[in-house]
Amino acid sequence: MKTVLISGAGIAGPTLAFWLRAAGLQPTLVERAPELRSGGYVIDFWGLGYDIAERMGLIREINRAGYHVQELRIVDDRGQRVTGFGTKVFSELTGDRYVTLRRSDLSRLLFEKIRGTTEVIFDSEIVNLEQQPDGAQVRLKHAGERRFDLVIGADGLHSGVRGLAFGPQHQFEKHLGYVVAAFEVHGYRPRDEDVYLMYGRPGRMLGRFTLHDDRMLFLFVFAAKGGSLPSTLDLQKAMLRKTYREGKWECPQVLQRLEETDELYFDRVSQIRMESWSRGRVALAGDAAFCVSLLAGQGSALAMISAYVLAGELASADGRHEEAFSNYEARLRNYIHGKQQGAERFASAFAPRTAAGLWFRNQVIRAFAIPGLARLVAGRDIVDTLQLPDYRWPLLQELPSGARALA
Repeated sequence: MKTVLISGAGIAGPTLAFWLRAAGLQPTLVERAPELRSGGYVIDFWGLGYDIAERMGLIREINRAGYHVQELRIVDDRGQRVTGFGTKVFSELTGDRYVTLRRSDLSRLLFEKIRGTTEVIFDSEIVNLEQQPDGAQVRLKHAGERRFDLVIGADGLHSGVRGLAFGPQHQFEKHLGYVVAAFEVHGYRPRDEDVYLMYGRPGRMLGRFTLHDDRMLFLFVFAAKGGSLPSTLDLQKAMLRKTYREGKWECPQVLQRLEETDELYFDRVSQIRMESWSRGRVALAGDAAFCVSLLAGQGSALAMISAYVLAGELASADGRHEEAFSNYEARLRNYIHGKQQGAERFASAFAPRTAAGLWFRNQVIRAFAIPGLARLVAGRDIVDTLQLPDYRWPLLQELPSGARALA
């Protein structure tokens, strides 16, 4: 079997490992963190990613872990509803195949599908990568030197594999002008089940979403110029306090609860734009290749799509990796480019930079109540136009039983 080293145990990595095993290849997964990551933020999950999860036998678990949001509600300084819309239109557009869930929960469910069938190395990463005519020699932090036929970077926006094989991140990163932060707490009140609440001031948004097990998720999105961000937890919290200290609604209460957490997601809102997703025996998948930005709402599904297509093309090319990588990119590049353009348009809707921009955003949302308008506006970005290829998976029957019935 052809050996493939995958960097990253988030979304794309475990998905790729599953389908490579189904294709008869031998994946190894390496993850920098000492264990699967928890916390983070929630994602909306639909479209072809949902279809791939179904083929993996995961839909029952995803719906059990997820949420069926009924309303997005924008509130004012006193918490009164300013505008909003019901999410029924999204369910209609996707045939009720639409769910919201924590990204970390999706990652965990995907990882369970490869547990026991794939070698996994936690608390390690690729620190050196040397391509040779017949393989790739890598040095792993804490795990010595290994040789593989192929190396795949599925390690996100700040991909280490991309840095080693293609060059520094600044060559490919496009800042969208915002910073995002998220954290969870236990026992927060009030709770609004199945409602996503947003409070905005010019250039700042605070979102609140009720989770299972008496937990609450908070999401901050705020405008920020380019440049480096604080790298320590204390400085990141200080930046949030400074940015939101004049906020009303529940801002004081949320900032108070911020002091409790030691798990804060904090990053720039960026896209990755590359002329090619492969170089020699190295290829990239998911955010490492084409991050559409966290605010796009479909990054996890796109990561799964890219992993599925990459594995399928490697299986179809019968060991000719150059051909597989070329076909993988040809199938997806135009589709991904359209998603990136849509995400760029959408990003500013979270935190318009001016009072006039906030007013206009709210009028647009209010107009969603007009029959048919929400379907017309949202349909372009919700309905996938790409046809998911059907590949031959010779070893799928040997994988966990959940996948067999739905293959």
